[in-house]
Amino acid sequence: MTETPRTTKPATFLVQRTTAVVGAIFLIVGVLGFIPGITTHYDQLQFAGHHSMAQLFDVFTVSVLHNLVHLLFGVVGVIAARYPGGSRAYLMIGGLVYLILCVYGLGTDSAGAPNFVPVNDADNWLHLGLGVGMIALGIGCTALDRRRGDFPPRDVRKA
Repeated sequence: MTETPRTTKPATFLVQRTTAVVGAIFLIVGVLGFIPGITTHYDQLQFAGHHSMAQLFDVFTVSVLHNLVHLLFGVVGVIAARYPGGSRAYLMIGGLVYLILCVYGLGTDSAGAPNFVPVNDADNWLHLGLGVGMIALGIGCTALDRRRGDFPPRDVRKA
């Protein structure tokens, strides 16, 4: 009798594990934005807008809205990590959102009313790095999963 070799699929794909880590980091950053000491000038934390003088790690300008967006982005990442396609989409679309946020920050006067997020130069550089990094992770992790033969083919749709 000849046995056919069985291939075992991983419980999760690399892109899913990466997305779970990215989502968890956003959750942590969102929480840290509400902790005095880690967020300096906490007494000047505003709900939104350029009047918020609070700074996460004394570098990145934050507001309540900014922190809530990080928490929401983290929750979406953790949920997206349950599915390979959702994970890839989270990294790719999330990266695009951060690139757009970088362009927004570069084109907005940090002391002006349109700066509702709020952002400063450090935020702009971070958003650029996050955008490029998330897109690179989405492409790279998916490519590695496909190279190992693990990732679902492009034409397979989940019912």
